[in-house]
Amino acid sequence: MNDSELTALLKKARVPEPSGELWDELPGRVARQLNRARTETSHPVGRGFSRWAWGMATALCVVMAFIAGHWHGQMAEKKDALASGKVVRETLAMFPNRVRAIVEDEHGLNLVLSENEDVPASSPLYLRVCDGKQCASVVTFSGQEIQVAGRKMTVLADGHDGVILMGNNFAWSSREPAMAKNNLKIEAKNLDIGAM
Repeated sequence: MNDSELTALLKKARVPEPSGELWDELPGRVARQLNRARTETSHPVGRGFSRWAWGMATALCVVMAFIAGHWHGQMAEKKDALASGKVVRETLAMFPNRVRAIVEDEHGLNLVLSENEDVPASSPLYLRVCDGKQCASVVTFSGQEIQVAGRKMTVLADGHDGVILMGNNFAWSSREPAMAKNNLKIEAKNLDIGAM
């Protein structure tokens, strides 16, 4: 299974929703836990407070487990949020002509903005650069300078849906991807966010 098939499969998956039986059985389970805890405890706490505290603790644990499962499912689906285009579209709408780059790396999602509205409107370019075990995904525009894998690079569109990266003693083209040096693995494409 390749990445695109996995992404498609994850997008089709639904977050499990608790059944009606869970909500019907929950009060009884909480009450049984409270009764068991009350008989096992030797603390001089009032019955009402103990029952309430255990009930809240149990309910909180159930809610936290559900949220953690839901969050984990969403994170697996959004492994490379920039490739899908949704994040890019929404970011460009919030900061028109100011987005220099959107970077997703081991530190999370980072936004690089221009102080002025001087970034020319053009088709965004998607890059994925891996340097050994560390990878970064970047969405930027032709003519912008970015920092990836410890290198400053200028990103250029070649006019034929190709991407060129230029840096100090470094040149790479999506038309000849085998030219990447120093164990860099690079993929690049024109990100057509209008069609997504």
